[in-house]
Amino acid sequence: MLDVTVIEDPEAAAVSLDPIRASLLAELAAGPASAAMLSGKVGLPRQKVNYHLKTLERHGLVELAGERRKGNVTERLMRATAASYVISPLALAAVQPDPDRFRDQLSARWLLALGARLVRDVGSLITGATKARQRLATYALDGEVRFASAAERAAFIQELTAGVTALIRKYDVPDTEGGRDHRIVMAVHPTLKETEPAPKQTELE
Repeated sequence: MLDVTVIEDPEAAAVSLDPIRASLLAELAAGPASAAMLSGKVGLPRQKVNYHLKTLERHGLVELAGERRKGNVTERLMRATAASYVISPLALAAVQPDPDRFRDQLSARWLLALGARLVRDVGSLITGATKARQRLATYALDGEVRFASAAERAAFIQELTAGVTALIRKYDVPDTEGGRDHRIVMAVHPTLKETEPAPKQTELE
């Protein structure tokens, strides 16, 4: 089972968003189960659970983990193909965010558009690398910093921008034959606390 996978197909995205099927995915992410085993957990008859499982299987969200005999019946044990799922903007291709429409480094909405493109691009790269049975070279850095004031936050962003720009100028060789372009995305945003609602617009937006 994968830790996380990206859903690119619109129909698969619609299937995963159904509340009952989402509940089934959550149960099957915890371990293999049959329709009969899941019936009591989601409060539906086994036949209806079976219908939902077949729909999820048809879209690649669950897969057969094994079979077992129970009396005169052979039960199919299903499992989720991933522990969690992310829906790619490709599932809404006609209205997916386009960060190239405008550039505003202090806009939270532009940051959101960048994040959406990141999900789309990395998801497509994972799909391609999986089909080619190749390893995908990526890197990510995640951390937190507490600023004493808005002025220090602004100074940090200025130094961060200067440092990353210097590194890009140092290593960027656009005319190198056989080289490959890489995208760099840096983000700074307030940390969202789970015990409080999302923050309102701030001066960074």
